[in-house]
Amino acid sequence: MNTTKSINPATEKLIKEYTKNNAKDNIHLLKLSKSIQFEWENTNFEERSKLFMKLSKLLISKKIEISKLMTEEMGKLLKQSISEVEKCADVCEYYAKNAQSFLENKEIKTDFDKSFVTYQPLGLVLAIMPWNFPLWQVFRFAAPTLMAGNTAILKHASNVSGCSELIEQLFIEAGFPKGVFQSTITDSSEIEGLISNNEVAAVTITGSTDAGIKVSRTAGENLKKIVLELGGNDPYIILEDADIDLAVQKCSDSRLLNNGQSCIAAKRFIVQSGVYEDFIKKLKHNFESKKIGDPTDSDSDIGPMAREDLRQELHDIVIKSKELGAKVITGGKIPDRTGFYYPPTILTNVTKNMPAYSEELFGPVACVYQFDKLDDAIEIANDTDFGLGGGVFSKDIDKAVHIATKLIKTGNCAVNDFVKSNPLLPFGGIKKSGYGRELSENGIKEFVNIKTITVRRS
Repeated sequence: MNTTKSINPATEKLIKEYTKNNAKDNIHLLKLSKSIQFEWENTNFEERSKLFMKLSKLLISKKIEISKLMTEEMGKLLKQSISEVEKCADVCEYYAKNAQSFLENKEIKTDFDKSFVTYQPLGLVLAIMPWNFPLWQVFRFAAPTLMAGNTAILKHASNVSGCSELIEQLFIEAGFPKGVFQSTITDSSEIEGLISNNEVAAVTITGSTDAGIKVSRTAGENLKKIVLELGGNDPYIILEDADIDLAVQKCSDSRLLNNGQSCIAAKRFIVQSGVYEDFIKKLKHNFESKKIGDPTDSDSDIGPMAREDLRQELHDIVIKSKELGAKVITGGKIPDRTGFYYPPTILTNVTKNMPAYSEELFGPVACVYQFDKLDDAIEIANDTDFGLGGGVFSKDIDKAVHIATKLIKTGNCAVNDFVKSNPLLPFGGIKKSGYGRELSENGIKEFVNIKTITVRRS
């Protein structure tokens, strides 16, 4: 097929059909990036900063228009789409103000007359991005990557092709030179050719573990630098001394954010026996109080899932786990209504032989486990192939910090809150959740040549 369709998940109606780029079209984009790379990397930080500040203001001025498109294409609540655009504006401003200091030469005393480390751009970076945060995932990569002097080509998820085109238009409207940031609507079968092309210096992907494995295999064969931000099955440990109301609220907010479609969402709640029943009761009440409805309605708490096949995959895991002995506390049924909706769902009695135990539940479904001793909680928390995020709830802050720091094996961990990405902090995972880091000073240094210079005066 040489076209792809964008379907509104709330109405199941066609939004628009897009023509895909073929290999020849993509080669043209690569050549355009190459033609502008030298000019772009030799602009100074002040010039790049001005463009990103302008882009930040443009995002804010157009946030309603942009948000409506996001919600229409993938179903997230309009109020969450607006927050996402605002966060993108923030990350543009953050790197506009800080990139130069992050990438200043670092002098190191050696037996040379002078020696220093300099941070130089790699060149063209290919970004393969997902549909669940169609703007944020792109901008948290693009802002540091372009501020460092690289160029970029975006291959976005096919169901958010409108967002993909709009993002490129925003860069052009903000005044970025043509070719610095480009979008390609192309088939997944074209990705291998793009990665293998000599013009591509590095690759970043946010997506499923399977997709990450395929992309990293091709990148590895071609010796290309890569950053992987993949799936998660994030554990949240709730100790007996925790503020249960706080824990329920934060865990619910995290699990149901973006209609449950977030790699960094709280997914497994591991609750100490003394507060288990109270936690279940309050979580059930919280989930059942959520209003499922039109994502553009300000009263809605839960919108549709992004695609029908994604909803079915989630439901199949729930049903299979139920058949194997899991207990459905609430939810677990596909509503009889138009749109790809799925209710907030709680599973208990989940055991290792069930798909809900090991697979990432990418939708509004939570698994709740009970434990007596902390060692048992840690064993459950770490008994996963993933290692993206996690959390601990306890009034004993020192103890909670120790658990978060030393015992839970993830790239991010929160105490008495849920994990969320922040421009000031590095973000990424371990194990099958990927490697490399985005955001902060760490993120901007992923796609630069960390180059050593030594000098003898005579």
